[in-house]
Amino acid sequence: MNPKKPLTAETINLNLKGDTKEAILAEMVDLLTASGHIRDRDAVLRAVSEREKRMSTGMQNGIAIPHGKTDSVDCLIAALGIKRSGVDFGALDGQPSSIFVMTVSPDSRTGPHIQFLAEISRPLNDPAVRAKILAAASREEVLHLLIG
Repeated sequence: MNPKKPLTAETINLNLKGDTKEAILAEMVDLLTASGHIRDRDAVLRAVSEREKRMSTGMQNGIAIPHGKTDSVDCLIAALGIKRSGVDFGALDGQPSSIFVMTVSPDSRTGPHIQFLAEISRPLNDPAVRAKILAAASREEVLHLLIG
């Protein structure tokens, strides 16, 4: 799968404003809503928030991968947000998260979501790539770092 398809420059925010997990989730959903791929913003926020309540998607190395499933989207969509100062996302390593990759997919489809996360995780596992993403000056630069 090509990460460029669900993730576009318009769904990247280099300067998230939120200071809480809830605020980051809402800001990321708003970013996806602005892209025109969501029919019901509140249903998407509810799906992502409910998934987050079941188990935190804060991983390690400053990365969180909030996600949800809802029929308010027709296909897998993704957004990436950066909060350089970090937010407590209940990460496995106890550290704040500063790179957020949100995916939303239809209830009926499982494969694309898992495949996308596997693809996007490869570059994010590299400390040098994470540092460059956090220092990126443009959304296009972030896209290039993730998809080459």
